Amino acid sequence: MATFIKGDVLILSIHDGTIYRPVACLTSNSLSESMGVIETITKCDPGVTQKAAGTYSYDISAEGEYIDTTSVGAEVTKASHDYMHSIFAAGAEITWKMATGIADTASYFGAGYITELSADAPTGDEFATFSMTISGNGSIVTVDPEGS
Repeated sequence: MATFIKGDVLILSIHDGTIYRPVACLTSNSLSESMGVIETITKCDPGVTQKAAGTYSYDISAEGEYIDTTSVGAEVTKASHDYMHSIFAAGAEITWKMATGIADTASYFGAGYITELSADAPTGDEFATFSMTISGNGSIVTVDPEGS
């Protein structure tokens, strides 16, 4: 029987130079990987298309509720729009971690750049939210590059 893994387990975190800060308060996050395909037709095999793996890339998207993670007394062990804004504005590369819920591979790790960051501030009784996209730089690995 299959073991189903709930989405609540796949928590995305950002390394701050010392620890991984969970991105707070996530309502969803996703990992999207893609592989380009190189197609060739040669005179060795006329009319036959040969395919090979091309460029690998991935993106991570996340959405959450906007909370204070930078002020004195705030949730400084978490990362929200306020924390990620300074990283985004500086164009700094980040190291990320995503828990998998899988016993043999507890987490995925990688590096990348925040390429999109937005905040949504509705009126009334609704909470402010944020969304972001991380564009991966390199490969996804299963060993923590930060050694944390």
